[in-house]
Amino acid sequence: MRGCLVVAALVVAAPAVAGQGAVDLPAGRLGDAVLALGRQSGTSIVVGDPGLWGRRVPAVRGRMSAREALDQLADSANADVVAAGSVGWRLVPRVARRAPVRVAPPKVVRVAAPVVAGADIVVTGSKRDVALRDFAGQVALLDGVDLALGGAGGTDAILARLASVSSTHLGAGRNKLFIRGIADSSFTGPTQTTVGQYFGDLRLSYNAPDPDLRLYDIASVEVLEGPQGTLYGAGSLGGIIRTVPNAPEMGAVSASIAGGLSATWHGDPGADLGATLNLPLGERVALRVVGYGVSEGGYIDNPLLARRDVNRTRIGGGRAALRLDAGNGWSVDLGGIGQWTKGDDSQYADRDAPSLGRGALTRSSAIVQGFSADYVMGQLVVSGAIGGVMVKSSTGIVGQALTERYDATMPGGDARVFAQRNATMLIANETRAWRPMRHGFGWVVGGSFTHNRTRLSRSLGPIDSPAPVTGVTNSIDEATLYGEGSVQLVRGLTATAGARVTRASLAGTGEDIAPARLEAVAVARARVTADRIETSVLPTASLIAAVLPKVSLYGRYQQGFRPGGLAIESDFVRRFENDRVATLESGVRYGLAGADTAYLSASVSHTVWKDIQADFIDATGLPSTANIGDGRIWTFSAAGGWKPMAGLTLDAGFTYNDSRVTEPSAALFVALARMSQVPNIARYAGRLGADYRRDMGKDLELRVYGWARYVGRSRLGVGPVLGEEQGDYLDTALTARVGRPSLGVTLGVTNLTDSVGNRFALGTPFQLGNGQITPQRPRTIRIGLDAAF
Repeated sequence: MRGCLVVAALVVAAPAVAGQGAVDLPAGRLGDAVLALGRQSGTSIVVGDPGLWGRRVPAVRGRMSAREALDQLADSANADVVAAGSVGWRLVPRVARRAPVRVAPPKVVRVAAPVVAGADIVVTGSKRDVALRDFAGQVALLDGVDLALGGAGGTDAILARLASVSSTHLGAGRNKLFIRGIADSSFTGPTQTTVGQYFGDLRLSYNAPDPDLRLYDIASVEVLEGPQGTLYGAGSLGGIIRTVPNAPEMGAVSASIAGGLSATWHGDPGADLGATLNLPLGERVALRVVGYGVSEGGYIDNPLLARRDVNRTRIGGGRAALRLDAGNGWSVDLGGIGQWTKGDDSQYADRDAPSLGRGALTRSSAIVQGFSADYVMGQLVVSGAIGGVMVKSSTGIVGQALTERYDATMPGGDARVFAQRNATMLIANETRAWRPMRHGFGWVVGGSFTHNRTRLSRSLGPIDSPAPVTGVTNSIDEATLYGEGSVQLVRGLTATAGARVTRASLAGTGEDIAPARLEAVAVARARVTADRIETSVLPTASLIAAVLPKVSLYGRYQQGFRPGGLAIESDFVRRFENDRVATLESGVRYGLAGADTAYLSASVSHTVWKDIQADFIDATGLPSTANIGDGRIWTFSAAGGWKPMAGLTLDAGFTYNDSRVTEPSAALFVALARMSQVPNIARYAGRLGADYRRDMGKDLELRVYGWARYVGRSRLGVGPVLGEEQGDYLDTALTARVGRPSLGVTLGVTNLTDSVGNRFALGTPFQLGNGQITPQRPRTIRIGLDAAF
C-alpha cells in the first residue's frame, strides 16, 4: 500500500549505473515502476507531477541499462527524461518539451539523516511535507488505485484495509467514523465528529455524518491517528482521514471509464459506473471532471408490508476541478463536489425473525424508513512559493443535509413515524506557510476561520400528519492560529513542538418549543441558549530517533477538543460542555511499505478523556446528548507487511482498545454503573491481506487481492437501554483483475462465507432491546470492466 505520493523522490548515495543489468519492472503505475527501477539499478529518479506518477505503463523486463529502461517507461507514459544532476534523471510530461508550459516545481523533501535506497514517502497530512521516516505518529497510506480495485467504494473501502478505523452502519451518508478507540455515540446529533475528514486541504464536514463520497479517480487516502488538535483543531480527537484526488494534468487529454454488474445472494442485483475526463484548455489551464452512479441492490424483506429487498441504495455524484498555472510556481484550483444518496429503506433486520424460505433477512416494520443524504462543496485553493517558503490558502463552502425516517410504532398501537432532518452549512478558510525540513530545520504556521451552522428539526406522529417536536440550532464561529516546528538535535534525532490557540463563539436556540408557562422557566431557557465564548490551547511535542538505517523510535504528546453545544432532552433544550483528550504515545517503525521487503509500525497510547460527549435515550424514547463523565483509553495498534517472493505482498493489522468511563456523571451514574465501556469500539480488531501479481505476457498482468477483517464485540451506547451487544463478525473479499494498464476485466466476491454478523445494533431507537441487527451484505459477486484512453 502506498498513499500521499503527490510528492515523491527516490534518493540514493550510489551513482547511476551506466552498464547493463537485469531489469524486472511490473506493469501498473509509472511511479511504482520508477521506484522498482531505482532500487534495482541504484539510480536517482524524481517524479514531481502527481498526474504523471499515476499513468499506466506495461512491464519492462530484460538486460538493459537503467536509462534504456527509463526511456521505455517514459515512452509508454508520454513523458520525457531530463537529466537531474550528474547521478540521476527527472521525468516530466512530454508536452513540456513542445510548449512553454510553466508548472510548479516538484516539492522534493531532502532529509538530513542518512538515507538508504528507497522511497521518501511524504506525509502531506503533516501540512509541511514531512518524510514518513521522520514523522512521529501512526500513519496509514492507501493508494487510490488499490482502493478502486473491483469497483470504487466509499468509506467501506478504507475500513476494509485498516483495523484501526471503525464506523456505525446506519447506511451511506449517515455514519459516524472512529479511530483509536475514541467514539462518542451512535446517532447523528449535535455533537461534533471525533474524526476530521478532509478532501485535499478542505474539511468535508464539521458536526455532520460521513458523506461517504465514492472514491473515483483518487490519488491516495491518508489516515493519521489522533489526536491531531495542533494542526487540525476541533473534531480530530481520534485522528483525520484525508482524501487526495488526482489533479488536472496540463497538456494531456485522457479519459477513463469503469463499471460493473453485481449479484447479491438472497437479494436484488446492482450496478455501478464511473468516468473521468482530463482536458487541457490551453497551455496554462486544465479541467478534470468525474461522474458516477451506483445502485446497490436490497437484501432485506419486510413481510408486514409484503415487500421484498426493501433496502436498495442509489448514489449519484461527481466533481470538477479547474487548474490554472499562474506562473512563477503559483497555481489556482477551483473545484466543486456533489453527491446525492437515497436509501429506499433502513439497513437493519430482526435478529431472530424467521426467513421466507429463501434465506432472506427480514424485518417487520409498520412504515417505510427511507433516508436521503445530500452533499455539495465548492472550493478555491491558491498555492505557490515565496523563496524557499511554500504558501497555500484554501477556502470552501459546504452544504449537507440528512433526512431520516424511523418506525416509532408502539406495541399494539397505530403506525407512527419519527422524522429527523439535520441541515448543515460550513464556510471555512485556512492559510498557511511552511518550510519543508532542510538542513535540520522545518516549520509551519497558519491561521483559519470556520463558521458552521446546523439545524436539527424533528417531527413525530401518524404517518400522514406527524407534528413538530422540539429541535435545536447550533452555530459556531471559530478563529485559530497554530504553529509547529522541527529541529534536528543531533544526527538522526529530531524534536518537534507546536501549539494551537482557538477562540470559539457558540450560539444556539431551540426550535418548536412549547411556550414557557412560568417566568422562571423562560429565564432558565434564556441562560441555556445565551451566546458564549470558549478559548482552547492545544500543545504538542514529539521526539523521533533513527536508531538504525530502517528503524525509528518515537514518542509524542498531543491534545484535542470538541466545543460544546445545545441538545434536546424530552421537550427541553439544554447545554452540553466541551470535551477534551490528552494522549501520550510511543511507537516504533521498521522499513517503509513498497520500498522494503518487510515493514512494521506499532504503537501504544494512553488517552485521558474529560467530559465525554455521548448520546443516550431520554424519557420520551428519543436520542439526546450529554457529558457522561471522564474516561481513559489504552490502545495498541500494529500494521506491517512482507514480500516473501516476487509479485506477492502480505499485510496485516491489529488493534486493541481498553476503554472505561472512570468517573461517570452524577446524573447518569446509575446507567453507567451497569456499562462503563466507551460505546461502538471493539476491544479487538484485526485484518489480513494478500496481493499477488503475475506477468502473463503480451503486456497482460494478473492481479489477485484478498482480505479478511475481524471486528470484535462492542456495545451500542451507554446505559441499559443502549447496552445492546454488536460486532464479533468476520468480513472477507477476493478480487481478481486480468488485463493491461489501459484495459482490464475484474471479478470480485465479497462476504465469501455469506455470514450475517451484526455490524450495528440499531435500526430505530424506539424498538431497542428487540434484537435489532445491521447485517453484512450477503455474498455478492461483481464482474467489472475498466478502460483508460
